[in-house]
Amino acid sequence: MASLISSERLLHRFFFLPPSLHVFTSPRPLSAPLGGMMRRMRSRSRTICLSLAFVAVFLYLLLALVSLPIHHQPCDPLLPPRTHVLRDLTRASYTSVGLSGPTDATHGDSSNKGANKGAKGHVRALSDGLLSATEGKMNMPGGEHRHGTDRAESVASGQSKLEALFDHPLYNMPSPPIPEEDWLLKVKPKIKASEKSSQMWVSASKEGYEDVQWNSSSTSHPPWLRFHLGISRWQLYPRRDPNMAPLTEQLATQRIVSAVQKSGGTQLKLVMSFPNYGQAMFKPMKQERDEETNYNLYYFSDFERHNAEIAAFHLDRILGYRRIPPVVGRLVDVVEEIKRVTTDRKVARTFFTSPVGNVCFYGQCSYYCSTEHAVCGRPRKLEGSLAVMLPDLSLASRRSWRSPWRRSYSRSKLAKWESEPDYCSTVKKTPPYDKGTRLVDFIDLVILDFLMSNMDRHHYETFEKFGNNTFLLHLDNGRAFGRHSKDEPSILAPLEQCCRIRRTTWLRLRLLSLPQYRLSDVMRASLSHDPLHRVAPLLSEPHLAALDRRLKTVLETVSRCQERDDDVIFDDMASLKDTVTPVG
Repeated sequence: MASLISSERLLHRFFFLPPSLHVFTSPRPLSAPLGGMMRRMRSRSRTICLSLAFVAVFLYLLLALVSLPIHHQPCDPLLPPRTHVLRDLTRASYTSVGLSGPTDATHGDSSNKGANKGAKGHVRALSDGLLSATEGKMNMPGGEHRHGTDRAESVASGQSKLEALFDHPLYNMPSPPIPEEDWLLKVKPKIKASEKSSQMWVSASKEGYEDVQWNSSSTSHPPWLRFHLGISRWQLYPRRDPNMAPLTEQLATQRIVSAVQKSGGTQLKLVMSFPNYGQAMFKPMKQERDEETNYNLYYFSDFERHNAEIAAFHLDRILGYRRIPPVVGRLVDVVEEIKRVTTDRKVARTFFTSPVGNVCFYGQCSYYCSTEHAVCGRPRKLEGSLAVMLPDLSLASRRSWRSPWRRSYSRSKLAKWESEPDYCSTVKKTPPYDKGTRLVDFIDLVILDFLMSNMDRHHYETFEKFGNNTFLLHLDNGRAFGRHSKDEPSILAPLEQCCRIRRTTWLRLRLLSLPQYRLSDVMRASLSHDPLHRVAPLLSEPHLAALDRRLKTVLETVSRCQERDDDVIFDDMASLKDTVTPVG
């Protein structure tokens, strides 16, 4: 009884319970002293139990109030797998051609199936792990993109996807240092006095050009020269190039001091020059963005589109290739920035004013250079694409290669690859496709062309300095994005017939098929950075939807190849095992 009383006093002291809080179950008095004592003990026991219940409720409510704000804090989504994935890559024991290193002629050949089979299970599991770790985020809250009708919301969502894409390990795999002989151009350590004149950069007149203040220090070089000096054996520019922003800004805003027609080609193109001696290829707007190519028009007679050149550069970058020179859109004043600065008499003679007051010109070329196909401003403003010119051929000569899957360019005759099912076996035995990476380099180009529906790839180029062991230049994409309502399966013929694809290309394509990295979303976001996006979106929504549809077709084609062939994936990730460092 003494212990019960002391317990009751302890509860009152620590939990501030009122001493009068008692519950009596029976009002009947007991005459015996023992009965009264038992009644008081039962009352105090129930008081203690009731007090403990109140304490429990009080503690529960207090805990709920404390945890409420914590419960409502948003959880940060998991970051894409980085360090552990790249660390796994370093443990891989398979061998093949390096991602950005010199190519061994014996690697990548179709005859090394035996060497690849031993490591195939580990490589495939590693690749699947890389994608499955990313796919796991699809089930997280907020992982899926909520499609809306508002374009601004779509672009904003796409921006986060674009940033996440370029932060993914597949876009941040380290590469070994580039050897001296793998740079396309080099700065002379000492410049002779006779070479210091700016006349070496100007062909006719110095009017409108800046004084040359360059030296061996890269900080003194204009952006276009830094771009030229950054070209290596394996890419046109590095994946995180700090020079890209100033280069594209100057293309879009710098004063134009000269405009002359580029010789050759089937349609009108101009070479624009800037005060810092940079040059860019200008392709004017020929038709509206939403206008599809006529179904009855052959591909080699189609218009070239300025927005296709811009979109091709962005798509090439998203695919991780970096083989198209930077391109931006620009509104040009036809009078001030072309007619009054041109020294090309052939172009100057073709200017006229249309019946509605627009300033037009048509130049001289083999196709569409006439008054019926003139390029006109509105009334003087003209849209166009500006692509950075590659180094002059006198400094860095290029070799032109005829595509093995070149179309016949005839309205009735078929090409060999269209009539011979086993055509690829012949190509694989023919140099330079019989060794090295040339075949999978070409397949990369084929996938790019299929995604943007470009049928006009009859040739491609490489830098002659690097021989056969280098990347392919993805130039001249003006006939892409002509149709969104129809896909052209014949463009994928090299992939279907050869059943060969780079591992990094395959993994990136799978990544771009996931909702959180959807190709159409990241393309929309990337294109929104172009200056012409303020005028109108560079690709219409049907064209963006076609990218997702065609990407699915490419992945299905690879899957069919894997069902009938064990040697489909060309491993270009093995050389990373000795050079991989964690990406912070």
